[in-house]
Amino acid sequence: MANGVREMSDTADQATDSLSVRVPLPAPHGAGWAMLALAVGGFAIGTGEFSMMGLLPAVAGDLHVGIPHAGWLISLYALGVVIGAPVITVACARMERRRLLMAMMVLYALGNLMIALSRQYATIGAFRFLSGLPHGAYFGVAALTAASMVELHERARAVGRVMLGLTIATIVGAPLAAWCGQRIDWHLAYGAVALIAALTALLVAIFIPRIPAPAGASPLAELAALANLQVWLSLATGAIGFGGLFAVYSYLSPALIARTHMAPVLVPLVLALLGLGMAAGNTVGARFADHNLNRAIIGFLLWDALACLLFVPALPNPWAVSADAFLVGIGVALAPALQIRLMDVARGAQSLAAALNHSAFNVANGLGAALAGAAIAAGDGWRSPGWVGACLATGGLAIFLVALATAQSRPRAI
Repeated sequence: MANGVREMSDTADQATDSLSVRVPLPAPHGAGWAMLALAVGGFAIGTGEFSMMGLLPAVAGDLHVGIPHAGWLISLYALGVVIGAPVITVACARMERRRLLMAMMVLYALGNLMIALSRQYATIGAFRFLSGLPHGAYFGVAALTAASMVELHERARAVGRVMLGLTIATIVGAPLAAWCGQRIDWHLAYGAVALIAALTALLVAIFIPRIPAPAGASPLAELAALANLQVWLSLATGAIGFGGLFAVYSYLSPALIARTHMAPVLVPLVLALLGLGMAAGNTVGARFADHNLNRAIIGFLLWDALACLLFVPALPNPWAVSADAFLVGIGVALAPALQIRLMDVARGAQSLAAALNHSAFNVANGLGAALAGAAIAAGDGWRSPGWVGACLATGGLAIFLVALATAQSRPRAI
């Protein structure tokens, strides 16, 4: 297995194929502005996705349902991502990439606008599902676009810059949404998400170059990724391992109010602290991934397991929980690392693999929220998300070690 780790960790430097990014793609106003435009889209999606975690108490009260029941609105969004990422990516395999990015943002804007206008649980659940459909396709194409604008050895950092928009959403967007839910009306948060998504479509039109689909791209070519065992094992690593973070994050707000007796007005500050951890993890994690991809993934999964486990003894103390929230947030460092690994092992089906990475993360989102919610509803208490999260992160690590042990050949880079 040690040979497998060394062999696959230097893949990005040695491998190449028809999609190589050794010659960076020029952007009309520079790569920096292009990545900023993509990151704004990440901010819109991150705010739309993560706001529900902080809004659960307000949403549950407004809709007259229990918090675990309201938690299914998190899982419904995740289900939309899981289904939408492969379906849209395969169906649009021949579509020009800038146009596809714009279309995904328009769809995201419409879905969140309808959430803002809805007042019934069933209707909100339906539009949460629909707004999740473009999530994975957007991030998958955005990651490939960003990676195409830099040298081969800087791909993880480029993907990290796109994902930075999502992590900033956890610092600014989600806490502001939680505050809005407490002080004004939680529906307004989703109206703001719709406006930011519409703005992203405009920025993409200005700053992203026209990028034709790769030569030979087709639905069948993309579906070839599904025959690759390493793709499935990488996806399973994210789907299980990343669930630890979401198990804790999904119920952090109600746990703080119920167990630490924290004033609701202070909860957004703890959510922002978790977001700071995400931003730090995304930045540092991308650098580690560019240096040694597989060791970075192993280290991040171990970190996730430990941070979730610490939630259990920390919970009665608001200061300890706040510190642990920052540590849990750092676990998002896993995201750019797994994104690059999927690009590497997918060979000629990078678009589908990159999109499926976000399906996997949203399986983790739904799985973490559902299992932690079930544990709470079963009477295991507000500490149970920590136990659930630690088990999920450990399970992801076990799957990744199997992936390394079963690797038979050297994957090619994008």
